[in-house]
Amino acid sequence: MRKLAVWLLLVSSSFAQNTLKPAPVAAERSSEATRLPVRRVVLFKNGVGYFEHVGSVSGSQSVSIDFTTSQLNDVLKSLTVIDLGKGRIAGVNYTSVEPLDRQLGSLRMGLGQDITGAQFLAALKGARVEVRSGAATYIGRVLSVESREIKRKGDDEATSHVDYLSIITDGGELRQFEMTPTLGVKILESDMREDVTRYLSVLASGREQDLRRMVINTAGDGSRQLQVSYISEVPVWKSTYRLVLPKNGTKPFIQGWAIVDNTVGEDWKDIELSLVAGAPQSFVQELSKPTYARRPVVGLPETAMLQPQTHEAALNGIVVNTESAEVVDVGTGSAVALARNRDKLEGYSAMDGANAYDAGAGVGGGVAHKIVAAPPAVPRMATSSLMATQAAVAYGNDIGDLFEYKLREKVTIKKNQSALVPIIQQVVEAEKVTLWNQNEARPLRAVWLKNTSTDTLDAGTFNVLEDDTFAGEGIMDPIKPGERRLLSYAVDQGVTVEPKNESSEEQVARIVIKDGTMWQKREIRSHRTYVIRNANTDARNVVIEHAIQPSWKLVSETKPDETTVTHRRFKVHVDPKQTTKLKVDEAYPISNSFVLTSVSTDDVDLWIRSKSITPEVETALRTVINKQKAVAQISHEIQSREEQRKSISDDQARLRENMKALKGSAEEKELLQRYTRQLNAQEDSLDRLNKETDDLRARRELAQADLKKTVDEMSLDVTLQQTAVGD
Repeated sequence: MRKLAVWLLLVSSSFAQNTLKPAPVAAERSSEATRLPVRRVVLFKNGVGYFEHVGSVSGSQSVSIDFTTSQLNDVLKSLTVIDLGKGRIAGVNYTSVEPLDRQLGSLRMGLGQDITGAQFLAALKGARVEVRSGAATYIGRVLSVESREIKRKGDDEATSHVDYLSIITDGGELRQFEMTPTLGVKILESDMREDVTRYLSVLASGREQDLRRMVINTAGDGSRQLQVSYISEVPVWKSTYRLVLPKNGTKPFIQGWAIVDNTVGEDWKDIELSLVAGAPQSFVQELSKPTYARRPVVGLPETAMLQPQTHEAALNGIVVNTESAEVVDVGTGSAVALARNRDKLEGYSAMDGANAYDAGAGVGGGVAHKIVAAPPAVPRMATSSLMATQAAVAYGNDIGDLFEYKLREKVTIKKNQSALVPIIQQVVEAEKVTLWNQNEARPLRAVWLKNTSTDTLDAGTFNVLEDDTFAGEGIMDPIKPGERRLLSYAVDQGVTVEPKNESSEEQVARIVIKDGTMWQKREIRSHRTYVIRNANTDARNVVIEHAIQPSWKLVSETKPDETTVTHRRFKVHVDPKQTTKLKVDEAYPISNSFVLTSVSTDDVDLWIRSKSITPEVETALRTVINKQKAVAQISHEIQSREEQRKSISDDQARLRENMKALKGSAEEKELLQRYTRQLNAQEDSLDRLNKETDDLRARRELAQADLKKTVDEMSLDVTLQQTAVGD
């Protein structure tokens, strides 16, 4: 296997100096260059094509390819040239044209594309001219062109616009001429006539054919093969299909064609053509158009003449470290700054003035802020390494969802011509149906098509031949292998579908009690009936597209044949001259949850009145409520005992305060005996209350345990159906 010599491209643009000068050398070489024919074309759906040219070259021969300007932009960012022999690529040249506005702006006259006669004469200001007005002739220089508003005779309000040419004659006389069709002006200066000729030539070049020639220069010995590839803007190729539905029991088949347009600058003769459905990322960038950067305008400082030392500092501040080539900041470059940074400058050598200016040729303004060193030479990367990197980018991308039709036979398409080329012919599974959708005025004849081939059917138009007769046409989206799709193509005049709502809604309540929680699950049910009438003389399989409502679920026994994102499709067989009904039941679930221990008697009474619970559920709920009441009653008794204890404790505190106040009084003995008896009686009451409270707390713990056991062990699943009034 021969080793391919792959060379990177050096693309150079050839700019014309002006429109009157001879064509550049690259253009002269292009006329002698050999045309390189296209051999392979791959067209994509995003409006680009991949082109591959292959041809023989001998020695240092040049080959050429013609492009339009729009093509050249894509070519410049994708061109790849491979010398299949032992030669190399010397370079690539192409004609480059400045924008018309910029060409006009470079001329002395300063005129645009669309001007008037007055504007043209105004651009001749100062030029020597000969003016002929009637039989008189005047020679002088153009002074100005001015416009005046002149009142019309017989009408005080109406005015007209009149232009006047003013010249200064050779005799020094000012002459003014009304610019009428009879006024003649001749340019006497040869330089000005050349400027006018150049201006008109530039305008004429804007009408020339938009054709750009690229010349690829090779270098080598002997005969060898050259391969050139690139992408270019092309028209989007289009798919169109013919679906044949035979009557005699023969299997249906589909035939696909592609419409291909050749709008590039040359013929496609015996090419390998591939059509890729998909849209790889691509963009347009105007690389073929000369681009100019806008640079800031920096004014000279007004005090520049007062600081001549800044110019001297630029020379003295350039220092080179011959060992490491470092850059050291030494400030403004003055003698003081250099002395201040003397410790940094060890190992550096000063550059002479010429080198300093070469190294600092920027916007330094004569002030050296850094010590500049010449960098070491950059090692050159091998060409094979560069191409290996590019190859990885070019061939390592995942093509994802793209699919290709590669034609088996070679194709010939002349430039500026189009062709219809076959891409697929395959037996498929197709079922004729009638499709109804509530958004359509009438049912549609359709085909339930299943792609049984191994190829993806690209999006495009199709027409149907039914019983050897045209039956209709439509459009389709891409269909993957094994995928089934509905394709409509005509109106079915003999089928009508009438949707009805037999009842507004029906509530079905389901109550689930488990793990201490009661769930009340309700379903709002909707019933929709489709009345299908077939007035045709043959049977119909009618596909009803029933719209899917968010959160609604299908509960009817009839299941759909197919479900999409927005519809459920039900297929119904209707005999000739018969009527059939399709009933679709759907339910919308609603769920509420309640903690059993939080349910009150009022809640149960409300649910009973609204018939939202069954007697079984009522019994279970009342059991929980009664046990809750028992716990609450015990808690109430405990609270009552606590209040009595607090009252006795407060009274004992009062008695003790009174006993302290009696010391030394006449009634002390009698009152102390009385208070002592009361305290003793209260202590007996506290003992009794403490015992009763302990007993109540023990009873409450047992009641709470019993309640918890009842709630935890309670498990019910009950359905209650309630029919609402229909609308």
